[in-house]
Amino acid sequence: QVTLVESGGGLVQAGESLRLSCAGSGRSLDYLTTAWFRRAPGKAHEFVAAKRWNIVTIDYSESVQGRFTMSTDSRNNMVYLQMNNLKPEDTAVYYCAAGTSNSPVVTKSSDGYNSWGQGTQVTVSS
Repeated sequence: QVTLVESGGGLVQAGESLRLSCAGSGRSLDYLTTAWFRRAPGKAHEFVAAKRWNIVTIDYSESVQGRFTMSTDSRNNMVYLQMNNLKPEDTAVYYCAAGTSNSPVVTKSSDGYNSWGQGTQVTVSS
């Protein structure tokens, strides 16, 4: 497993932007699938975005498509989530995750990952 630590969450108003960071240590993220999930109170983990290992394109949920951008930085072993035009419904704890599958089905489920960060709270007020 790789150790993951998220940062960058906070309180913002609707329409504003936030950038989340996920720092990996212990293993290179280049050879793993990395992803962002979010969890609102009383709900299960919701898929946000994933960069699948050995796959060029990044997958996004329809709810964030066009507003969120995931990126990776191999040199610094980091992944990011740029969140623009935030909405109150984006409020959740955001987690980064890593795993070994590159299946487009498996990697959209939280069950497809074996390494998780501690989470960072994102709150969007209206």
